[in-house]
Amino acid sequence: MIFPIVLYGDPVLKKKASEVEENDESVKEFVEHMYETMYAAQGVGLAAPQVGQSLRIFVIDTTPMEDEEEEGLKQAFINPIMIEELGEEWAFEEGCLSIPGVRADVNRKPTIKIEYFDENWELHEKTFDGMKARVIQHEYDHIEGKLFTDYLTPFKKRLIKGKLANISKGKTDAEYRVKVPRP
Repeated sequence: MIFPIVLYGDPVLKKKASEVEENDESVKEFVEHMYETMYAAQGVGLAAPQVGQSLRIFVIDTTPMEDEEEEGLKQAFINPIMIEELGEEWAFEEGCLSIPGVRADVNRKPTIKIEYFDENWELHEKTFDGMKARVIQHEYDHIEGKLFTDYLTPFKKRLIKGKLANISKGKTDAEYRVKVPRP
């Protein structure tokens, strides 16, 4: 099942998400639907708040972003806890399925350590770096109620103010809508 993606301006995107009850069996099916939705929207990450569910779950698949030397990471993160972010921040242009048509440079640290459950309720503590760390940080922000636009300077925010207003008004112009088939 492909979920509709919630757009900028919806309150669920700015709310800190709730933990998922441990060993909830419905999580596995929900994660599968999240992957389907992410792939249909041609994304590399998707958090539960982006499909209208205020839950601490996100999925990523960095395969499209990796070069030949790096293997992509396909992983579900349930009730994750960011343990640490390390290194000197670096800028990279980010976009978001919930903010279509808007991209901007965001500074993030290159290495993270995170604890999380996978969809089989196995606990992991792992370190990630580079693009994998960046995608995880972006999706983790979603479950914390933050968007990549929150990192922009006041000047950059003024530059995209009109686009954000159009998205939050539900403008149907193709440049502001995510092309995801509806169920």
